[in-house]
Amino acid sequence: MTRAAEGRTRRAAGELTPVEARIMRAAVRLFAEQGFDGTTVQQVVDAAEVTKGALYHYFESKDDLLYEIYHSLIAIQLAGAERILAAGAGPAETVRALVVDLVETTAAHVDEAAVFGREMHKLAAERMAAVRADRRRYHEAFRGVVERGQREGVFRAEPPAETVTLVALGVVNQLPSWYRPDGPKPPGQLGAEIADFVLAGLRPD
Repeated sequence: MTRAAEGRTRRAAGELTPVEARIMRAAVRLFAEQGFDGTTVQQVVDAAEVTKGALYHYFESKDDLLYEIYHSLIAIQLAGAERILAAGAGPAETVRALVVDLVETTAAHVDEAAVFGREMHKLAAERMAAVRADRRRYHEAFRGVVERGQREGVFRAEPPAETVTLVALGVVNQLPSWYRPDGPKPPGQLGAEIADFVLAGLRPD
């Protein structure tokens, strides 16, 4: 396994070295200011105050950096979903916990999410397929909770669980376009309000 591959394994577990974190922060800022195509590896190296060798020790390419900006976030969110599902709470409590966790983690990494949302189409096909697979895992986990609630009569049978999932996750996916860290509501409160909205639409008549 190459060092870059070892780095991907660690980052998938939510583990970043201080140097990796510094490189990714620099890349996020530059990609936000100049765009992915307008940013060179040398500019990232200079902004992070590392050597080019150090960057390539952890990342294979600029494309790898863009992928990791998102993958580091979805890895945290998938781990959060696994933890919440393992708690074994009822469907309503689980949906609430998932939505709040998703909002809080997205808000904590809002710059990364915004950059990736704008630049993700620049990824190579293999990287894009990996992103879609991660998103599909989260989507299916959320939908499974809604389906369970509908089977148990906790949630209304309509609309379909797939529609509920698309709406709920779609709202959170739009967060980077309007959320501001200095806004009037903390992420936890915002997440609770979104969860309330979703659950109100699922409440049986």
